[in-house]
Amino acid sequence: MTVNRKGRLQDKIAIITGASRGIGRATAVAFGREGANVVVNYNQSKTKAEEVVNEIRQHGRSAFAFQADVGSREAVMEMVRKTVDKYGRIDILVNNAGLGLSGGPVLEANMDAFDAMLTTNVKGIIYCTQAVMTHMMKRRDGKIVNISSIAGLGTSVRPGNLFYAGTKGAVNVITKQLALELGPHGIYVNAIAPGLIKTDMPISNRSPEAWEERVKNNIETTMLQRLGMPEDIAYVVVFLASDESNYITAQVISVDGGRMNFITHSL
Repeated sequence: MTVNRKGRLQDKIAIITGASRGIGRATAVAFGREGANVVVNYNQSKTKAEEVVNEIRQHGRSAFAFQADVGSREAVMEMVRKTVDKYGRIDILVNNAGLGLSGGPVLEANMDAFDAMLTTNVKGIIYCTQAVMTHMMKRRDGKIVNISSIAGLGTSVRPGNLFYAGTKGAVNVITKQLALELGPHGIYVNAIAPGLIKTDMPISNRSPEAWEERVKNNIETTMLQRLGMPEDIAYVVVFLASDESNYITAQVISVDGGRMNFITHSL
């Protein structure tokens, strides 16, 4: 086991949803490296979640995996209860769990996929925030970071993303409204809007060829000429969860390598 150094999140207690893979996994490991104790939420992959837990423990921190569908209020409440029972408090919530299941013209859009994304991408954030906010309010301290998407910031010149973009646009507005309501109680709420990140998140019904074409197009229309990596997002989450961001709230921060193919890229 490595000896833990003093980190930017030293001894903080964090819940990270969807932490068994991708951005969530990178964030959980980064939090452990920065001194936090982490609840690794997952929905399906217990094996991968336990791998993340073990990696965090290698940094000398405490962690445990908890299975909960964030779209279930009861499951979320149980996860928060167990966290408080074990650690006594919750300092940080990272609402990372998300789905991207739909694509194509609006007349061909799958409404079942839209309902699934609405439940996870929007209701999940509300359920998790409701579950932790009373604990944070008692201590007048807390950091909430929502993972949105640049799809929710504007309109790409490549159509076919209406419902996913709509749910992420909702995340951006919810972030600002939560910050307004919770700010007087010492709780900060911000969001990160990633560009295309190299993860294994389920992405729509595109064929491998169509997906490869999308990746190629995104690289060509990004100033840095590359895809983002999960760590690119994790570093920004660490900043927003740390004391270094103590005068920042209600913000949606793009982390997209400089995407150039949006009709608008501002709120």
